[in-house]
Amino acid sequence: MNTKDLRNQSAVDLAKHVLELRKEQFNLRMQRSAGEFKQTHQIKRVRRDIARTKTVQGEKK
Repeated sequence: MNTKDLRNQSAVDLAKHVLELRKEQFNLRMQRSAGEFKQTHQIKRVRRDIARTKTVQGEKK
């Protein structure tokens, strides 16, 4: 999601988005540990999306 889009969301929506990204990150880690994961760039994308969302949350406080 784009930073501009994140800034237009409410604090509750941002918290939900972080929760969804954390779940996705967990699933990707489980797939990687099971050896069935080939798209390693997805882990980096999710990690950066979490950081981006948390940054916008901090700006709203």
